[in-house]
Amino acid sequence: MHAPGDSDLQAPHVLMRVEAQVATLTLNRPRQYNAISVAMLEELQAALQRIAADTQIRAVVIAGAGAAFSGGHDLKEMMANRNEQFIGGLFDLCSKVMLQIQRLPQPVIARIHGIATAAGCQLVAACDLAVAASVARFATSGINFGLFCATPGVPVSRNISRKRAFELLFTGEFIDAHKALDWGLVNRVVALEQLDQEIAALTRGIKQKPAAVCAAGKRIFYEQLELKLAHAYGIASRSITENMLGEDAAEGVGAFIEKRRPEWKGR
Repeated sequence: MHAPGDSDLQAPHVLMRVEAQVATLTLNRPRQYNAISVAMLEELQAALQRIAADTQIRAVVIAGAGAAFSGGHDLKEMMANRNEQFIGGLFDLCSKVMLQIQRLPQPVIARIHGIATAAGCQLVAACDLAVAASVARFATSGINFGLFCATPGVPVSRNISRKRAFELLFTGEFIDAHKALDWGLVNRVVALEQLDQEIAALTRGIKQKPAAVCAAGKRIFYEQLELKLAHAYGIASRSITENMLGEDAAEGVGAFIEKRRPEWKGR
């Protein structure tokens, strides 16, 4: 977590750019190490709503401006508004945004070029995929300030094993990008200068797949994770049956049998 300095109230806290069917959302408080404020969460929420409604967008990248991905919640804002209504509202809003990422029909990729701590680490864990520069570092460091990272612990403990999550949450110590890869917090680690190239390759692969199948697949992936095994198999069986009987599977499987490239509709 990071205690920021004065912010530029005129600048948007989240920048949105759409290029080649990929939306990039950039956390834009570089002087504050992209500390996550209420305003930033509200802007993220609005941007994600726009993206969810745009069928031309096939993938989303969440990045950070300046030296950090995100240093966590804005501690100065929290201390200046230390009452149950504000603090409770802040964490409720943050949780809604994290769930919104999961419910988005498009895959969401975290682009981590620097530190990702506390709620910044939470954001990485909440994304579907994560690509980190080798210089990136991760921590759930609230415990160092007397504030246990309970909400970051929700997605972190669903990304990595319990004992590793416990270690992060109870020591507050940093892990480097390669350990984050080994633990399962990120998918790929590359040199800083190769970060955008690696993400472009990942999004290019996603765009080659049928959009409707990706959206349905993401939905069933998260739905079954929280269910008991028999129930998970039940809904997964229904989902793949609907998929197999649909146009995309007919085209994809037919193209495989006929040894040709599939031609997806609505891509």
